Amino acid sequence: MFAFLLVLHAIIAAALVTVILMQKSEGGGLGMGGSPSGLMSARGAADFLTRATSVLAVAFVSMAVILAVFAATRQTATVDTSLARRPGTAAAPPIRPTQPVQADDAPFAGAAGAAAADGTAPVAPADNGAVPLAR
Repeated sequence: MFAFLLVLHAIIAAALVTVILMQKSEGGGLGMGGSPSGLMSARGAADFLTRATSVLAVAFVSMAVILAVFAATRQTATVDTSLARRPGTAAAPPIRPTQPVQADDAPFAGAAGAAAADGTAPVAPADNGAVPLAR
C-alpha cells in the first residue's frame, strides 16, 4: 500500500511540474490577457491550467500528509544487529607497525626527515597512537 501511494505521489508531482511549466510566464497563467471566448483560447487554456494546478497542488500536499502518517505508524519487524558488540568484549587494539619504514617510501619525509645511512628510518609509536613517517 505504501509503495503504491509513493508511486502515485511521484506521478502527481510530475503532473504538477508539467502543468506549471505549460503556463505562460508574465502572469499569463493567472488569466491576464487573451480573448475570453472559447475553452482553448489563451484565456480558456489559462483558466484550465490554473484549475489543474490548484487541484494537483491540493492532491500533492494531501498525499504528502498521508504518506507521512503511514511512514510514522509503520512498524519495523527487524533490526540489523550484525555490527553490534557483544557485552564483555573489548575493542581490538590498534595495529602498530614494528618493521622499519624505508626513507624512499615516506612521501612526507622531506629534507627535515633525513634517513639513516642505511636508508631506513625507525618507526616508533607516538603517545597519541600516531605513527611518524620518518625522523
